[in-house]
Parts: sequence; C-alpha cells; structure tokens
Amino acid sequence: MSTPIQWRKSSCSGGGEGNACVEVALDHPHIAVRDSKTPTRAVLTFPTPAFATLFRALQAV
Repeated sequence: MSTPIQWRKSSCSGGGEGNACVEVALDHPHIAVRDSKTPTRAVLTFPTPAFATLFRALQAV
C-alpha cells in the first residue's frame, strides 16, 4: 500500500480563495507539480535535481 502524496501550496497563492498557484509534492525520487485550480488533471514530475535547477532559475527571474 502506498502513502498518499502530501501536496503543498505556496504561501504566495494569490488573493481570493488562494487557489491561483501550483502545488508541489515529494513523490520520491521525483517532485510532482500540479495546478491548484484543477488538481485532478495532469501532474508533471521532475527528477529532484532537475526540479531544484528549475526552482533556482525561477527565483532568479
């Protein structure tokens, strides 16, 4: 039996209901990313090192 993924939403989720962002989760050995407005749709997965590189690049923007 697998453990359910624990999704985390950014503290910068936007106004209103706070659902205008992406959510991330550790799905070892990957990081999963989904749209918080449509959580049942497609999920992107990245190897952890690739996600770290993407995250650093986005922070630099």
